[in-house]
Amino acid sequence: MTNKPAIRTVLFDLDGTLVDTAPDLAETTNRLLTLHQRPTRSPASIRPYVSHGTIGMLGFAFGVTESDPEFAELRQEFLEIYQNHLCRQSKLFEGMDEVLNYIEKQNLTWGVVTNKPDFLTIPLMQELSLEQRCACIVSGDTLSQRKPDPSPMHYAAELAGSKAAECLYVGDAERDIEAGRRAGMRTLIARYGYIENHENPDLWQADGDINHPADLINWLKRNA
Repeated sequence: MTNKPAIRTVLFDLDGTLVDTAPDLAETTNRLLTLHQRPTRSPASIRPYVSHGTIGMLGFAFGVTESDPEFAELRQEFLEIYQNHLCRQSKLFEGMDEVLNYIEKQNLTWGVVTNKPDFLTIPLMQELSLEQRCACIVSGDTLSQRKPDPSPMHYAAELAGSKAAECLYVGDAERDIEAGRRAGMRTLIARYGYIENHENPDLWQADGDINHPADLINWLKRNA
């Protein structure tokens, strides 16, 4: 670590890392199941699939893949339902507000790189009073590429005024770590996020991991 530049920017994945959106997304999934006269699922059973977006949640709830003919219509219905109650239960993970305050007090910048589409990302950030605090927001459709492609990571670093090597990316999915690594950033796994039981984060080749948002403060004290 000693030969690496100090961290100037902390970038976060959104769902499952910065914000606990699982309650609203589970509610959306169950409303869609009810609409199609199917039994609902427990929020706890839906939670691990949230980081995989509509592909993961619809795959779990309806057993469909992107290639299935009904997927596009189900996805559109899902997004319409979700947009109408985007931030009723969603909130920063416990301890995350202290992390953001620490970052800002250290004159570091922070931002978001997510695969969530912009028409959902921006209103959610606004509802949580986060949009004006962050240096950048890169959504899943900001560029033509999305994670695990490194392009959104490079763009976020540019917006934040930092080099990629001066950025830390924190995420709870393998594609997050892959995108950060390919961009030349340091990476941390948010183990408190939405990780499926069969996944093995130890194989993702991250620079480290945190079990709670507050652990990030200690990591930054050692590396920023």
